Amino acid sequence: MRQELRPHETDVVGQWLDTGSRVEGDAACARIEWLVSERLERLADHPASGGTLYRDPRDGRLWERTYPHAHMRGGGPPRLTLIDPAAAAAKYALPRPG
Repeated sequence: MRQELRPHETDVVGQWLDTGSRVEGDAACARIEWLVSERLERLADHPASGGTLYRDPRDGRLWERTYPHAHMRGGGPPRLTLIDPAAAAAKYALPRPG
């Protein structure tokens, strides 16, 4: 069963695991992929940083998916981080909240 974002969560960080024969994402990577494809609403992309902004329709919180290890193949494992609405508006050129 997949796990929704919890009210106290602010960061979900994926890691790559070396199985000996290949490198694969851990459970957090799979969870992030499920969240962005099945639960979160995609709002905007930031081409310069490679980030994507999402909204959780259950509580309205904004989340940013990034790939913080740009030096790794494919940008490395993903990270899903809670982002302040004002910071999201500035970074993604959205109308300012409130």
